[in-house]
Amino acid sequence: MPSFDIVSEVDLHTFTNALDQCNRVIETRFDFKGVDASFERDGLAATMFADAEFQLTQMEDMLRGSLVKNKIDPKAMEVGDIESRGKQVKQRVTMKNGLESDLCRKIVKLVKDSKIKVQSQIQGDQVRITGKKRDDLQQVMALLRAEDLEQPLQFTNFRD
Repeated sequence: MPSFDIVSEVDLHTFTNALDQCNRVIETRFDFKGVDASFERDGLAATMFADAEFQLTQMEDMLRGSLVKNKIDPKAMEVGDIESRGKQVKQRVTMKNGLESDLCRKIVKLVKDSKIKVQSQIQGDQVRITGKKRDDLQQVMALLRAEDLEQPLQFTNFRD
């Protein structure tokens, strides 16, 4: 019986590459000359350091652009509040990894409401969709791509 899994994952290596690219851009940009600004990675989170708040917003835009170039959906970003520490300001950016149970239930409800002949079950931080026909599974994928969910989805482990 054909099936696939719905997950939401961010590749750590790709995320690190995106942050490294942003750090290189900061070193070469004229408006950041003489400014102590940088990105520091801690797992699937990053902290942006700068001298002023407007620089943090520019750095956030840089990060979004770099994530898009590295094929990571910027919807996975969760930007924290700006904190002040001495002369510098910092802001934490966390990447959402894995589906939360509320989002899993929302996905299952969407699939059931669509009346497509498939079964869906929650398995930890992912949702497995099983059906008799491959076309039904592709309809579910199209339905979820068209839906505006708060997190990017990937469809993995497609079995025929």
